[in-house]
Amino acid sequence: MTRTVHHWIGGKTVEGTSGAYGPVTDPATGAATTRVAFASVEEVDAAVTAAKAAHATWGLSSLAARTAVLFRYRALLDAHRDEIAALITAEHGKVHSDALGEVARGLEIVELACGITTQLKGELSTQVSGGVDVSSIRQPLGVVAGITPFNFPAMVPLWMFPLAIACGNTFVLKPSEKDPSAAVLLAELAAEAGLPDGVLNVVHGDRTAVDALLTHPDVAAVSFVGSTPIARHIHATASAHGKRVQALGGAKNHMLVLPDADLDAAADAAVSAAYGSAGERCMAISAVVAVGAIGDELVARIKDRAEKIKIGPGTDPSSEMGPLITAAHRDKVASYVTGAAAQGAEVVLDGTGHTVEGFEDGHWIGISLLDRVSTDSDAYRDEIFGPVLCVLRAETYEEGVALMNASPYGNGTAIFTRDGGAARRFQLEIQAGMVGVNVPIPVPVGYHSFGGWKDSLFGDHHVYGNDGVHFYTRGKVVTTRWPDPADAPSGVDLGFPRNH
Repeated sequence: MTRTVHHWIGGKTVEGTSGAYGPVTDPATGAATTRVAFASVEEVDAAVTAAKAAHATWGLSSLAARTAVLFRYRALLDAHRDEIAALITAEHGKVHSDALGEVARGLEIVELACGITTQLKGELSTQVSGGVDVSSIRQPLGVVAGITPFNFPAMVPLWMFPLAIACGNTFVLKPSEKDPSAAVLLAELAAEAGLPDGVLNVVHGDRTAVDALLTHPDVAAVSFVGSTPIARHIHATASAHGKRVQALGGAKNHMLVLPDADLDAAADAAVSAAYGSAGERCMAISAVVAVGAIGDELVARIKDRAEKIKIGPGTDPSSEMGPLITAAHRDKVASYVTGAAAQGAEVVLDGTGHTVEGFEDGHWIGISLLDRVSTDSDAYRDEIFGPVLCVLRAETYEEGVALMNASPYGNGTAIFTRDGGAARRFQLEIQAGMVGVNVPIPVPVGYHSFGGWKDSLFGDHHVYGNDGVHFYTRGKVVTTRWPDPADAPSGVDLGFPRNH
């Protein structure tokens, strides 16, 4: 019998009642191993209602009580790393070591949330006028929601709800319907850590569930990570309904390689950043811009390394890259490679048609490398979200930066050079939210914030770090005047000398 993933509402498993389900597939075999219940508008409302009821007490709970739960939660996540990673591999397809890395990155934000006491400290100014003090405090919003993508089914939820609940909010999570099991396990472990019922809820589904969250009057804020078209819809819809929104969209991350760069280091970085996790990550390097005469040599070194990557099921310890999430996505990625030559690119490596012995029905695609790609080609303009690396050529640093800044995306970027002055100029001149210097995937550590520019971010706040704390709280300023105790009314003796 096919296993069913149900909702988690009010601290317990709640079976879906809508009658709608979606398949969850093992990408390595192509077999549908699980089904997931899709929530109706009424079921989303039940989750929000549970969160609202829980906020009445959780929002007023002490910082010590909240962080005590989070410390226990951190220990449980650490103890269950392998179990969480196994669920990710089974439903997403990424290799186990990559899945473990995802859990580790999520744990960073849990650790940040454990230290929320210092992040929520306010400010005080005394004697701004005679007997007048002014203080600033931050308070939770109430019920907040998170809508998360398939490519990091544990990490991205952990970027959101631990910080939100540490700030005193309650949370409704709508994970990707393609790989929902990890999110449910995260909620179950939170309950085991002592998180009160209703503080964290998980509902599954499609656009019906998403739009129910975006328009629900009791949801104060929405966090999202996904493609740019959906991020734009999330931002427009939720904002129109009076909600605070952080919606992280797509990317076309560039890596600029200058003529003085260590080409071996640059080639290693390009391969790991382009093909790691099968390219299914918003911080993947999908375009390398080679400056000057180094292009041919750089492409040759990338090709040499890429050809050695072992592709196979994520459960095989020797596999370095797994399958793509669905057959439809695999076919879409392949279409960019098959059409590249007609649009002027040189196809150095063609990964279409790749299969793995014994797993012929899996969602496989091999490594693809396209050279001399034009900026008006589909392979360059679109976010492919697969193991396809485009190499573009530029004669000068200025030409390369201008090419990169012309992209509508501005998520992450990198420069490879030995010259500090060139790197400093690049940091200031490039139009992107996250910059790496000889670092191909500049994902910030937990106490800094993650987010892009331009069409890679809709809303004003990045995720986690200080921005995350500010997003999940709102400021309040209190101005106070107390009369001097020496001026107490007659008949009241506070032990102070009288002023009259």
